[in-house]
Amino acid sequence: MATEVRPTTRFQPPDWFTSNYTISTNAERQRDASHQTRQESRFLRNETDNQTKWDQHSNNVRLADRADHIRQWKEILEKTLADLDKEISDLSDAKQLTEQSLQAKDLPTDVAIECLTLREGRQAIDVVEDEPENQLHKEVEVIDGIKKQLHNKISEAFEQLCLLQEARQQIQADLQDKNIALGIDIDQYNLSETSPNISYKPDPLRVPKGSTTPQQWEDFSRYNKERADAEMKASTRLREAIHHTLQQTDNDLEAQRLATEYAFRKRIHEFERAKDELEWQKKNTEEEIEELENDIRGIEEAIRAKINPMKLAQTRLENRTYRPNVELCRDAPQYGLVDEVKQLEASKRALEEKLKQAKHALDGLEANLHRINDDLSLKNNSLMLDNRCMNVRERLQTKPMTSLERNLTLTGIERERSKVLA
Repeated sequence: MATEVRPTTRFQPPDWFTSNYTISTNAERQRDASHQTRQESRFLRNETDNQTKWDQHSNNVRLADRADHIRQWKEILEKTLADLDKEISDLSDAKQLTEQSLQAKDLPTDVAIECLTLREGRQAIDVVEDEPENQLHKEVEVIDGIKKQLHNKISEAFEQLCLLQEARQQIQADLQDKNIALGIDIDQYNLSETSPNISYKPDPLRVPKGSTTPQQWEDFSRYNKERADAEMKASTRLREAIHHTLQQTDNDLEAQRLATEYAFRKRIHEFERAKDELEWQKKNTEEEIEELENDIRGIEEAIRAKINPMKLAQTRLENRTYRPNVELCRDAPQYGLVDEVKQLEASKRALEEKLKQAKHALDGLEANLHRINDDLSLKNNSLMLDNRCMNVRERLQTKPMTSLERNLTLTGIERERSKVLA
C-alpha cells in the first residue's frame, strides 16, 4: 500500500531552530524594551513631578520676593510722600511769611517818601543834595530792591510748590499702582492646586501690551523718588534762601548809617588784599621766569644732544647701503636704524615745539610781570589815597566841644582842675 504525503511546505531542521531562536530572541528583546520603557516612564514621572513641585516652589519664592520688593518700595514711597507733604507745608508757611514781610515794607516806603517830601520845604541855599537826602534816596532804592527780591522769592516759592505738587501726584499714583500690584501678587501667592478659582486660560503665555522689564519698573519708582528728593532739596534751599533774604533785608535797612565807613574799610581791605596778591604773584612770576629760563636752556641742550645720535644713525644707514648684491637686505638692523632716525627726528621736533612754547610762555610771563609791576604801583597809589581819605574822615569821629568846655579851656580852669585831681 503506497504512503501518500500531503502537499505542504516542508522546512529544514535549521529553519525550525532558527524560528524558535527568533521567537525567543524577539520575546526577550520586547520584554527588555518594555522594561526599559517602564523604567523610563517611572523616571520621567518622578522627574516631572519633582520639576512641577520645584517650579511651583520657585515661583512661590519669586512671588514672595516680588511682594517684599514691592512692599519695600511702597514703604519708601510712603515715607517720601510724607516728607513731601511736610515740605509743601513748610514752603507754604515760608511763602506766607514772605508775603507778610512784603506787605510790611509799605510802611518804611511811606516814611521815606514822606521824609523826602518834607525836606522839599527847604528854601534857598539849604536846598542842597546833602547826605541825609542821599541816604533817604538810597533807603528808597534799598526798599525797592528788597521788594523786588521778595517778589522773586514769592514767585520762586509758587513755582516750587507747583513742582512739589506734581512730584507728589506722581508719587501718589505710583503708590496706588504699587498697592494694586501688591494685592494681585499676594493673591497669586496664596493660590494653590486646590484653589476653586483656577482654570485654563486662552493665551496664558502672551506678553501684555505695555509690559516693562524689572529694571524699567525699578527705574520708574527710583526716578519718582529721586525727583521728589531733588524737589525737596530745592525747596529746602529755597526756604533757606527766603529766610536768609528776610534777615538780610532787615539788616540792610538797619545798616544804612554805617554804609560809607563800611565801604571805605571794605575798599581799603580789598586794596590791601590786591596789593598782597600782586606782590605774591610778582614773587612767584619772577621765580617761574627763572625756572623757565633754566628749562629753556635744558631744552636747548637736549636738542643739541640729539645731533650726534642723529649723525650716527644716518651714517650707519648710509654706509649699509654699500652692501653688495644680495647682501643689501632690509634686515633687522635696517629697520631698527630707520626707527631710530624717525624717533630722533620726532624727539627733535617735539623738543623744538616745546622750546617754542616755553619761549612763548616766557614772553607771556615777562609781559605779565610788567603788567603786575604797573598795577602794583597803581594799587600803592590808590591805597595811599584811600588811607588819606580815612585819616581825614577820622575827624568825623571826634566829639565836638560844647560851649562850656571851650570856655573852661580858654580860662584855664580845666588845667587847674586837672592839677587838683593829680
